[in-house]
Amino acid sequence: MPSSGHRLRDVEHQPLLTENDSHDSVASSPAEAGAAARVWFIRDGCGMICAVLTWLLVVYADFVVTFVMLLPSKDFWYSVVNGVVFNCLAVLALSSHLRTMLTDPGAVPKGNATKEYMESLQLKPGEVIYKCPKCCCIKPERAHHCSICKRCIRKMDHHCPWVNNCVGEKNQRFFVLFTMYIALASVHALVLCGLQFISCVRGQWTECSDFSPPVTVILLIFLCLEGLLFFTFTAVMFGTQIHSICNDETEIERLKSEKPTWERRLRWEGMKSVFGGPPSLLWMNPFVGFRFRRLQTRPRKGAPEFSV
Repeated sequence: MPSSGHRLRDVEHQPLLTENDSHDSVASSPAEAGAAARVWFIRDGCGMICAVLTWLLVVYADFVVTFVMLLPSKDFWYSVVNGVVFNCLAVLALSSHLRTMLTDPGAVPKGNATKEYMESLQLKPGEVIYKCPKCCCIKPERAHHCSICKRCIRKMDHHCPWVNNCVGEKNQRFFVLFTMYIALASVHALVLCGLQFISCVRGQWTECSDFSPPVTVILLIFLCLEGLLFFTFTAVMFGTQIHSICNDETEIERLKSEKPTWERRLRWEGMKSVFGGPPSLLWMNPFVGFRFRRLQTRPRKGAPEFSV
């Protein structure tokens, strides 16, 4: 260990990592530079199934809204306006979902708890740092280890199977946008379902849809149930995320009742740090900072993610 007088404290009281250990040694700057050139993706079976199911449910809602309710309508502008609004919300929601799923949430480089890296930190005498024994890295403040991603994540809020990723420092913004756009699309779909039922009851069921009445009823009822479930879940998640951002406290920190050792960014300062810059319409844009990257699989065996 370095002789500068600082201490490395292991979170789970495992033996300290030395330069003779067999773990991969990865310097933080090269690792972070490599991560910036790739897109993150977690190879978790449950998460991938949930992510695909999310897309299928959104596509189903778009099908019912477009082909069951809007296209058969005799009101041209009613169909055009509602079709454009709902499809825009669906595209923004799915784009936010992709950005959340394919963005590195703030993973700490693996195996950087080496003597050389410790010396490069230029720690003060008596300063305590922590090592994660699971991924053998120096844990920054407010970082937590995710057993699914198999990495320590900076400002980890929680792991969400519906986006097949952790929600952390670098992708929380996209997760908030995803929950917001899904909630808005769900409300819009529920309103359209109500108007469709009223239209069909007042008129002829055979004229209000191109499908048979029994099929139309089944499709609308399933869409209503989906809309209610999606709205309830995403509205609650959106509220808790905004509350966490405004109080600068992650869900893990709240559940563990951790006393803050950092200077909190409250309300608008917290929102600015997550969404970037002063309030603007860019906060609502999930495409900000998007760049196409080539497919590149990681050579390290047993890694839970590959890169695009």
